[in-house]
Amino acid sequence: MADQREIPYRTLGHTGEQVSCIGMGGFHLGSPELTEAEAIRLMHAGVDRGINFLDNSWDYNEGESERRMGKALRENGSRDRVFLMTKIDGRTKESAAKQTNESLKRLETDYVDLLQFHEIIRFDDADRIFARGGAIEAALEAKKSGKARYIGFTGHKDPHVHLYMLEVAERHGFTFDAVQMPINVMDAHFRSFGNLVMPELQKRNIGILGMKSMGDKVILKSKIVTPMECLHYALNMPTSVVITGIDKPEFLEQAITAANTYQQVTEDQIAAILNRTRDAARNGDWELFKTSDAFDSTAKNLHWLGGPSEHVKANAPM
Repeated sequence: MADQREIPYRTLGHTGEQVSCIGMGGFHLGSPELTEAEAIRLMHAGVDRGINFLDNSWDYNEGESERRMGKALRENGSRDRVFLMTKIDGRTKESAAKQTNESLKRLETDYVDLLQFHEIIRFDDADRIFARGGAIEAALEAKKSGKARYIGFTGHKDPHVHLYMLEVAERHGFTFDAVQMPINVMDAHFRSFGNLVMPELQKRNIGILGMKSMGDKVILKSKIVTPMECLHYALNMPTSVVITGIDKPEFLEQAITAANTYQQVTEDQIAAILNRTRDAARNGDWELFKTSDAFDSTAKNLHWLGGPSEHVKANAPM
């Protein structure tokens, strides 16, 4: 088995947790195009080579991603060697608690290291989560009971929605432990999470989780940048972890190589990448998660969020 520190580790914000700079994305590991055995082999290989941050979500592939990850962790006894994260879509206390328990069962664990509110893509997501009877109550209870060690949120639509989530949390006296968002070569030029949200997270010393470094391959279709450039760029940002999809051995090798070579990239090379992508990125054409509903799972499955709050039920017009 390789040394767990074969790739660089970073600190996850104010938690002090040491996490691998590359994280293994859970969505691709549950893909029907990948067999369970292949997915488990990839997870075992990733952990053995030093990846300790594992990403997942309650809704990925109808639960198959979590089931496979739980089986992989059980088979090689690696639960205590990884920092396990999953996400929930519920906006009410009831729906969030139900999804959390289902995730734990699939992952075959008593707790996750990080529980995140998934797809904060609407302004009212923050209002619903922090409302009386909202999902934050379930998350706090999960933390108190030992089912979750830390709490965060994710989203990919608009940096202003992220900033509003931080504002609402602060108003309620709550500080998130981690925030997940798109960090890629196009982002700097359009609705930029890197320019707008990242500085606020740094001020609060909140762990920064980068995702969509290649936009689920959409950015690569622009033929302007290579996969390695995409990974190198995201790793050179002040991220705690860059989460990337790994559904083939060659993609695992690519991620490990990127983790071990990103420090060789100069500031001039980063500037050149940004200059090269500026025109193509200006209108968000290659960041479809920002400009279309193609990535908005909760928009297509509103029932995942749970019903309206009691306040809305009591006061909304018929």
